[in-house]
Amino acid sequence: MNRPSCLLASALTAGMLLSTAACSSGDSGDSGRTDVPASPAAKDSPTALTEAQAMAALITNTDLGSEWTETQGTATWHDTLLKSKVDTQAFVTDKQNAVDCQKLLDGLYAEDLLGDPKGGQAVTGFDDSDNDGQMHYLVAGYTQSDVDAKLSWLKTLPDKCDQFTAVDNKGGKQTVQVISMSLPNVGDARQGLQITMNGELDGDPSSLTLDFAAVRVGDSALSFSNGGLNGADDASTQQAAQAGATRLKDVLAGKTPPPTQG
Repeated sequence: MNRPSCLLASALTAGMLLSTAACSSGDSGDSGRTDVPASPAAKDSPTALTEAQAMAALITNTDLGSEWTETQGTATWHDTLLKSKVDTQAFVTDKQNAVDCQKLLDGLYAEDLLGDPKGGQAVTGFDDSDNDGQMHYLVAGYTQSDVDAKLSWLKTLPDKCDQFTAVDNKGGKQTVQVISMSLPNVGDARQGLQITMNGELDGDPSSLTLDFAAVRVGDSALSFSNGGLNGADDASTQQAAQAGATRLKDVLAGKTPPPTQG
């Protein structure tokens, strides 16, 4: 089992979808907050974000809306569709693009598109009862240069992986499309993508839509996927990016984010 899946499984077993490394931006005032130790300010420090800070920076379902609840388990399409293999034969002129598209699918499945964290980390997840969707959400410490390099790479994927064919682990062919997605102007850097996979799942026509968002705040970052077989709720994606960047900024400044109200 890969690292993020291991994190998720451990959290589910515990009854709370909160996990750290055990398995291996908006301005706000000070009202109603207590001080917690701030992260070291050293540039590119791999230990700037502690595990406790990562957990404190996680959003909750109240940041999203009444239809969102703590997840009850990973959706079946996650293991079936996201483990698809790119049809490399279709990439006639640039085989490297096929490699990048496979990295995208693998990263969505493993929930590690920003690479391996260098500091504290925490993960949570939610189910969307109105849209039958899921959100998998990670906060972790990295280095600024590592995250910026990954964000730059993600920005190239709508061109490299505009449309391609992938085959899922049951032999079903999926037509995959990747487009850029706008995010709120939060954090220090950000990148959004929307991925659709149209084909068959267990012999029936299916269409999976996933939003992926990543926001860097200092040497730390939040990243998450949101969507399902009934589409992706764009409003929830925007809310999660906005609330998450604010919470992470507050935590890194040594503040405790106030309770949120959905």
